[in-house]
Amino acid sequence: MNNLRKYKALYLISLPGIIYFIVFKYLPLLGSVMAFQNYNIFKGFTGSPWVGFDQFRRMFTYPEFLRILENTVFIGFYDLIFAFPVPIIFALLLNELRKVVYKRILQTVVYLPHFLSWVIIGGIMIGILSPTTGIVNQALNALGLKSIYFLGEDSYIRSILVGTGIWKDSGWGTIVYLAALASINPELYEAARIDGASRWKQTLSITIPAILPTITIMFLLHIGNFLDFGFERVFVFVNSLNESKGDILDTYIYRVGLIDQQYSYTTAIGLFKSVVGLMLVMIGNTLSKRASGEGLY
Repeated sequence: MNNLRKYKALYLISLPGIIYFIVFKYLPLLGSVMAFQNYNIFKGFTGSPWVGFDQFRRMFTYPEFLRILENTVFIGFYDLIFAFPVPIIFALLLNELRKVVYKRILQTVVYLPHFLSWVIIGGIMIGILSPTTGIVNQALNALGLKSIYFLGEDSYIRSILVGTGIWKDSGWGTIVYLAALASINPELYEAARIDGASRWKQTLSITIPAILPTITIMFLLHIGNFLDFGFERVFVFVNSLNESKGDILDTYIYRVGLIDQQYSYTTAIGLFKSVVGLMLVMIGNTLSKRASGEGLY
């Protein structure tokens, strides 16, 4: 009780955040019971019949679901391999800049795409990749090559999704790593320079080990969202010509759950995604603690 009085200001400040998580994160978990029911919107939770794990059995027996799960896994893997290291590299390069004005301008330029919606990003990329007026195809034509309908062939859609994500969010992702770099003691670099270490050697021996705990935590958070690639990010690019390799769980849930009104089935898919994400975080955290001693918990 004494602590409550002493830190009442802190409790009051944290109260809106606590209410937010209760209302928008914890209370919706009650709706997960739909995954074990044949949910009827008119009968509600109490009147809908229970079907056990039938929705999950149905999920893994649908060839369409298995194809979409494969797409989601491949795109998530490509995003992990190619997109995750980019903010780290950006942060290291920005940290090497010594002219403050130029550094601030460059930071603003790389942060800017993050504040654009995926609808705008999609419009920009569709214009750039247009088979008739797009700058990419104009460059190909200038080299004597034929135009490519990038969004009309399924072989390009995964690269487009991952590449646009790198352009949009990599600059914003550098903020965390720049903060970690700012906490490194400058005396370490001075001692390394006295010993004759080059900038590359300083980066390998001081910079990267210093930000390794931050990289580990961000990596664990990233793999927790491995199957949660993002609905808006994919929806603006996927069409009937490329959906065979571009359709993911989020767009499938939208199409089957909201449009076709198969609430129980798509709730089971969402619950499956959450369980897989939790397992990946737990496994990754265990391996990280054994390898480096760092983890989320």
